[in-house]
Amino acid sequence: MKLAIMQPYIFPYIGYFQLINAVDKFVIYDDVNYINKGWINRNKILANNNETLFTIPLQKASQNKKIREIEINYTQKGINKFIKTIQNSYSKAPNYSKVSMFIEDILLYKTYKNISELNTYSIKQICNYLNITTPIIDSSSIYENEELKAQYRILDICKKEKATVYINPIGGKEIYDKPLFEKQNIDLFFIKSEPIIYSQYKENFVPFLSIIDIMMFNSKETIQHFLSKYQLL
Repeated sequence: MKLAIMQPYIFPYIGYFQLINAVDKFVIYDDVNYINKGWINRNKILANNNETLFTIPLQKASQNKKIREIEINYTQKGINKFIKTIQNSYSKAPNYSKVSMFIEDILLYKTYKNISELNTYSIKQICNYLNITTPIIDSSSIYENEELKAQYRILDICKKEKATVYINPIGGKEIYDKPLFEKQNIDLFFIKSEPIIYSQYKENFVPFLSIIDIMMFNSKETIQHFLSKYQLL
């Protein structure tokens, strides 16, 4: 059984969904500490043909809190501002009407207890949109192993899920120890996205943006093709 474990990001890039699609089960790792200026409540879209950062406002966000403990700040106008930015940036994109409504449904018509709940729900909705059927476990807190650290905690989840393969994003290659996993009869692989280029507007292509950008400019069938454009190392 192939397993992946990741923090819940807000509208992450295509590589996140490649990872979900590559495994048999996916765990939302939301009982680890929030990281300031990470990807939990921020990501990048295209605005005025440039890479632009958007942010979901949070209440009392702190690196001393777990991701699932941090609430969304609904008193600010950050979410409405984000939706307005989407309108201004993508109104001429081929899939704007359908995708903008999809994003608004996620952000406006449901109230979330915390940022993890929003992110998990949005990830599941995008998986449904792309016909990704991988089961998603909503929270890593069910494993009751917060006393363990780093890869030892990941290993514990793998053993509890009876995983024989663990796949991690390529960025973890320097901090995960393959022999340590092999001793537990678990094969460790790293997923590396291949270059994905598609038509945005007439300007130069801007890579590594939120899945929102890919959905705005590509059909569901094309994105499903993109899901297989990776290497396992």
